[in-house]
Amino acid sequence: MTSFDAVFLSYDEPMANSLHSRLQRTLGGTVKRLHGVHGMRRAYRLCAEVVEREQFFLADGDFAIDAGFDVAAVEPLDEGISMRVWRAVNPVNGLTYGYGGLKLIGRSVLREMGEAVDVLAALPGRIEFAQETAGTTRFNQSPFHAWKAGFRECAMLSRGSEYGMADDDAHKRVEAWTLSRSGEFAAYAAAGAREGVAFARQTARDPQHFDHLNNPNWLRERFTAAHGDQAVSG
Repeated sequence: MTSFDAVFLSYDEPMANSLHSRLQRTLGGTVKRLHGVHGMRRAYRLCAEVVEREQFFLADGDFAIDAGFDVAAVEPLDEGISMRVWRAVNPVNGLTYGYGGLKLIGRSVLREMGEAVDVLAALPGRIEFAQETAGTTRFNQSPFHAWKAGFRECAMLSRGSEYGMADDDAHKRVEAWTLSRSGEFAAYAAAGAREGVAFARQTARDPQHFDHLNNPNWLRERFTAAHGDQAVSG
C-alpha cells in the first residue's frame, strides 16, 4: 500500500472508470477522483483540496498504470522539487516520455501555480523526470480524444516547451506525432498534431487565443468543424 495520497483527474474520457479502478488496485489504497471539472487550472488546484497529505500521486483520466509499478519503492520529493513525472508509453507513435505520465506532486505548489498554457509547467520549484516508465497514456479512446492529444501537445511543443526541452528534441517529438500510425485512431492523432503545429504558428503573437488549448468546449468545436461530429466512445 502506498504511503502517499492519490487523485485520478478525469473529464470525459470513455475509459475513465476502468482506469480509475486499475490505479486503485495497483496503488493498493483509495484513489480519490475528481471528474468533469471545467477549467484545467481549476481542476488541478482542486486536487490539492481533496488530499490530506502534502505529497500525492496525480494521474490523468487516460493514464493506464502498469500492474507491476513498484509503488513501495517511490521516494518522497526532495526539498525544492515540486513534481516528479514518470514516463508513459504513447500508443500511436512509439514515443515514451513524460507526456501523460504518472506524477508525484506537492499540494502546496499547486496552490501557487502560475499561468503557463501547459498548466503544470507553471509550478514553483524544479520538476524531476524519472527514467522509469509507469504505464501507458491511453488518450486514443475515441477519434476526438486522439485528435485533441495530438493537437494540444504539438501546439505546445511547436510554440516552445515550457519544461525547457531542447528545440531539437521537441521537433523530433512533433515529427513522431505527425507520423502516428499505430493503435486505435492514430490517424486522428496525426491530424491533430499537424493542425496543432499550424495553430501554434497562427497564434504566435496572440497568447490569449493560444490559451484556448485549455478550453474543452473550444477544442470539441474545432474538431467537429474540421472532422465532423465523430463518436466520442472508442
